Amino acid sequence: MAPSSSLLRLSLMSALVLVSGCKKQSDEKPADTAPTAAAPSATPEAPKAKDLKVGLVTDVGGRGDHSFNDSALRGLELWAAGKKVESGRYVDASPEELKATLQQDLTSRGIAPVGVTPVVLQSKVAEDYEPNLQLLVDQGVALSVGVGFMLEGAVETVAKRNPDAKFLLIDSPIVGADGKPYTLPNVRTAVFREEQGSYLVGALAGLATQVGKVGFVGGIEVPLIKKFEAGFRAGVAATNPKATVLVNYTGSFDNVSAGKQVAQDLVSKGADVIFHAAGSDGLGVIQSVKEARAAKKNVFVIGVDSDQSPLAPEAMLTSMVKRVDLAVYEAVRDLREGKLTGGDVVLGLKEGGVTYAPVRVEFPGREAALQKVEELRAKIVAGEIDVPSHPSQLAPAKP
Repeated sequence: MAPSSSLLRLSLMSALVLVSGCKKQSDEKPADTAPTAAAPSATPEAPKAKDLKVGLVTDVGGRGDHSFNDSALRGLELWAAGKKVESGRYVDASPEELKATLQQDLTSRGIAPVGVTPVVLQSKVAEDYEPNLQLLVDQGVALSVGVGFMLEGAVETVAKRNPDAKFLLIDSPIVGADGKPYTLPNVRTAVFREEQGSYLVGALAGLATQVGKVGFVGGIEVPLIKKFEAGFRAGVAATNPKATVLVNYTGSFDNVSAGKQVAQDLVSKGADVIFHAAGSDGLGVIQSVKEARAAKKNVFVIGVDSDQSPLAPEAMLTSMVKRVDLAVYEAVRDLREGKLTGGDVVLGLKEGGVTYAPVRVEFPGREAALQKVEELRAKIVAGEIDVPSHPSQLAPAKP
């Protein structure tokens, strides 16, 4: 976790993600091409090196979170490089292994290895972010990826120090000393409309609950995570307005035991569907629900960022998929094709940036519930539903 002074800056910066998300429109091209940044720099030249190195710095959640960081790693290692990690080293992945990670709506994206070598540095503490990014630049990578809003300050500093180097920042715009977002010509930023995907899983939770009580577990209580909460609560209200949504935060993203404890509390209070947006803390949430089901309680969990069903096949209702992997892959592909430009990219349901994972478990009214969720998806894409991005925007609960 970052020191408290850093969290204050991160909270302010995350709030600006919401502002920029409302003011900016994604300039992403149709599904078979990569997104174009909103504020392009001069036309770049395609890298000529055959062995193109692309670096990535994780946040403190690190490899193995089965969520946010692993999604970014999938976009670089499996999709862009065609590699997987075995016994601490890279080996070639098969086309079948790559295909298995693609949901049906991604098949038209033309995702295939583009001939790059990944260089991954894992951050143990927040103080690792800046030196890790600088180390990648010093090692001559063609693109450095900072995974997570907590790397915003480090990406800004290193990008200014190295104007000829290229960067991708996930989950945040660049924020100036005046607190306002701005762009750098050598930095692409990618932010997501998390509230839209969370609305869909919330709608599903409202239809799947058998007791009319569901739960939300957040990590650090910053506006970025509030987007997940707001969307989820709005979705539940859309399909089950009488349902109760219990909300709790762990205060971290890398404390599995905290996630488990919070989830146990929600289960004890009667929640039978629990959605987490808590990084590695979510692994504790999932474990708690698995244990509850082993104790014959009819409870489901909803994963986040990646399809987390392999962690708990019988307990996972779905996952709110945030396609960090797609944002990373398309930036790398643009780099290889000489089209990578600086600026902001915003990815929601319409752009394929968020969705929900296939529902593989059974519950009463399953087919009708899925049909309803798809109807809501179409309305959001068409602009007929404006999903709230902060709990303060939610309609008051009816008495």
